[in-house]
Amino acid sequence: MTRYKHTEFADEDTSSVGSIHLNEATSPAMHIRYHSVRTSSLWTSRTFIEKCLICLVLFLLVILFILAVILATDRGDSSKRILHVQPHSREEGPCLEESCIHAASSILHSIDQSIDPCDNFYAYSCNQWIKNNPIPDGKSMWGTFGKLEQQNQLVIKNVLERDFDEFKSKAELKAKLYYESCLDENEVMETLGAKPMLDLLEKIGGWNITKSGFNISTWSLETTLMKVQNEYNMGGLFGWAVGEDDRQSTRHVIQIDQGGLTLPTRDNYLNKTAHQKVLDAYLDYMTKVAVLLGANESDAKIQMQGVIDFETELAKITIPSEDRRDEEAMYHNMTLAELQDLAPFIDWRAHFDDAFRRAFKDNYSSATKKSRKITEKEHVVVYAPQYLHNLTNIIKKYQNTTEGKIVLNNYLVWQTVRSFTACLSKAFRDAYKGLRKALIGSDGGEEPWRYCVTDTNNAIGFAIGAMFVREAFNGKSKPQAEQMINEVRNAFKANLEHLDWMDDETRKLAEEKADAITDMIGYPSYILDAKQLDEKYRGLDIKNDTYFMNNIEINRYNLRKNLEKLDEPVNKTRWGMTPPTVNAYYTPTKNQIVFPAGILQLPFYDILNPKSLNFGGMGVVMGHEITHGFDDQGREYDKEGNLHQWWNNATISRFKKRTDCFEKQYSNYSINGRNLNGKQTLGENIADNGGLKAAFHAFKSTKRTDSRDTLLLPGVNLTHNQLFFVAFAQVWCTSATVETTNLQIEKDPHSPPEFRVIGSLSNFEEFAMEFNCARGSRMYPIDRCEVW
Repeated sequence: MTRYKHTEFADEDTSSVGSIHLNEATSPAMHIRYHSVRTSSLWTSRTFIEKCLICLVLFLLVILFILAVILATDRGDSSKRILHVQPHSREEGPCLEESCIHAASSILHSIDQSIDPCDNFYAYSCNQWIKNNPIPDGKSMWGTFGKLEQQNQLVIKNVLERDFDEFKSKAELKAKLYYESCLDENEVMETLGAKPMLDLLEKIGGWNITKSGFNISTWSLETTLMKVQNEYNMGGLFGWAVGEDDRQSTRHVIQIDQGGLTLPTRDNYLNKTAHQKVLDAYLDYMTKVAVLLGANESDAKIQMQGVIDFETELAKITIPSEDRRDEEAMYHNMTLAELQDLAPFIDWRAHFDDAFRRAFKDNYSSATKKSRKITEKEHVVVYAPQYLHNLTNIIKKYQNTTEGKIVLNNYLVWQTVRSFTACLSKAFRDAYKGLRKALIGSDGGEEPWRYCVTDTNNAIGFAIGAMFVREAFNGKSKPQAEQMINEVRNAFKANLEHLDWMDDETRKLAEEKADAITDMIGYPSYILDAKQLDEKYRGLDIKNDTYFMNNIEINRYNLRKNLEKLDEPVNKTRWGMTPPTVNAYYTPTKNQIVFPAGILQLPFYDILNPKSLNFGGMGVVMGHEITHGFDDQGREYDKEGNLHQWWNNATISRFKKRTDCFEKQYSNYSINGRNLNGKQTLGENIADNGGLKAAFHAFKSTKRTDSRDTLLLPGVNLTHNQLFFVAFAQVWCTSATVETTNLQIEKDPHSPPEFRVIGSLSNFEEFAMEFNCARGSRMYPIDRCEVW
């Protein structure tokens, strides 16, 4: 099942470490942990006989290794690889601790020793992993992110299925009830069929495609838009929310942006040569849903084609993401009166006033909020004024005819219908499979409980987070992660002194900004306090047998919680990701980096792993997020999180010349016969390169007193410096369908995994030195790009 649904943290303006899911639920197949908790050294716990046997085994391994080297000298490509991978003679080994043995096994089962690491380090690090981890049935992408996510899913499932009396708070009980309604073991959804949606259609004014009370003579665009957006928190025509003011980051403001497309990219509509299969599948999906709701098939197909034609009009005026990277150029603060002059297709003051009236008509909000009035003097921030101006002209054209008005209503109602089809019977859910297959190369088929765990996390994620943290998060991870962040930050700051393109004044301010970056690790503390957690979800009514209505309640709750923020100071400790999430992010208006508990696990991080593996995995993630504060967008915000120009003009010019190098470099990479979009992925590529460099320098400067950090891994002929790079690369080992990769190229601000590895390492001279790469080889090109 795939959902088009608002999550409780969807409004956060962040830059994440990556792993797009492309409307696909998170991944199946268990991830086997590298180790169990260590109580003592494996060596000191051995008997004399065991030690003798181990020594004998090690002797035999050495003999086998020597034979392998001799044989490899007769195999062209293999001999090349061995010349590149030589352990430092001062390092003795191997490390026989359990964590070292498991780590070594994992590495050896992933690397491809027939590949020259100086030719393709991604293939060298990941070929075996990809061979041993085919994409599971029903999935379109499979990688280390997905394997860890599915492990977290299993933890949550086991907790959610416990008896009611084992839960610590009412909020957690709500999560259990929601999960049960999603599983629908009593088949309530099958019994109800289309009825919940038909009832909803009548409430929002009906749909011309079905017999649901639509009356063109009384129809109003504004009335329908208010019901769809302000009552049910659905999209349509444009997007809006209450968020942090970029120029005054301590306050909240209403923000308005372009929006309204159903398909993932504008190119899906405009490039019919490349995407006709997707458009055909989209029309088929729309028609099937309409028929399930009582429509005549041939009539539904004609009217739904009209909706696609309207969305194509929206796609034409939608600004491509790669042209929306200058935050200062996008920011437009204006009053509602000024917005009304710019885009008079609706009464903006009345629209937002209606939203507050609907959201706070109950008893769950303060009297201040209930009496909040929106006037024409209200300031809003508009990110796409040209889009809204052009939208006015499109709406005017459609409203001039009866047929046009019907298309507008069909479009707005479709935005609601498509969002809730996953909450209906199996026939509705199956209708999406064809479109899903066309978009990402897989029609789904994951186990229902996995979908429901993910959906519950999206809906009531911080209640889920409390359960996950108690069950799976090692409290010792937090202080060690904090220390690692500071080490990576210090390495990033130290490197500023070596940047000849940056003037002294800007360098000093950049150092101050790096020092001011705050970090949040693991989870927000309030979730383990039952009273505080219950207060967060107060007013959210969940039942275990009304999945459709539960989702309506969730949408209303999310809208209300979002609107509550207006006039309130920004909470700098508010989380934008739930604790089980396998990701991390940087928020420019808070100048803050966040690392949920879900990612502080293998293969990214483990307190028993050698530092080389931790810094290569989690350390690079930390450096990545720190560097986001200084990428082409993050650099526009100062240390307080306010958007303005604080760099010297000459330094900005030199910075842009260096980022142009990245844009050209990544645009020259191709996959499936398609070039990457170096402009669209610029910020993430800068963060990947800067994060890698900061993490490696931090790793090299750390003290290595533990044997795990000095001894070699058993059977792995790599130094710890080399292991750092292998750990970095293996985080990105991924398999994906052609369709998913193509969609990534069009939509994702991150480069495909292969080029996140190759691009960053080929720019980093110290990688080439560690692997003795020849100048001019693919991984050590003559011309390289560098910013941070």
